[in-house]
Amino acid sequence: MENEGGCVCGAVRFGATGEALRVTICHCNWCQRRTGSAFGIEVVYREDQVSVSGDTVSTYRHVSDESGRWLDVAFCGRCGSNLGFTLEAAPGIRTLPAGAFDDPSQFSPERQEFRHVYIRSRRDWSDLSDNVAVYEQHFRD
Repeated sequence: MENEGGCVCGAVRFGATGEALRVTICHCNWCQRRTGSAFGIEVVYREDQVSVSGDTVSTYRHVSDESGRWLDVAFCGRCGSNLGFTLEAAPGIRTLPAGAFDDPSQFSPERQEFRHVYIRSRRDWSDLSDNVAVYEQHFRD
């Protein structure tokens, strides 16, 4: 099973083979700022399940104010679209943004494990579903 997606301008494409490990909905302040929304939604895969092709992918290393650990954020060098990230705290894991898949409707709490994390930063105007696990901080803490 190959799930494909890419950036807004089409210069970068990605593919993910097999089932996602989970879908994480992160309410941390950093994800709010990087997405310009109430949360970031990332589909989590093993790195060996993900391939990226096309134009050069740029990266930005963010170091958490709270944990001191890094996240390497990938984005299209042409249009700036989010292309997911890798985390120091989770070696071998690669995320892809749920909304960047060609068919994001394939992801649902009925098909994959969904997790809300960092809900302590959740905006009052974003609602939580009873069908999804909820954590005050990251589930690894």
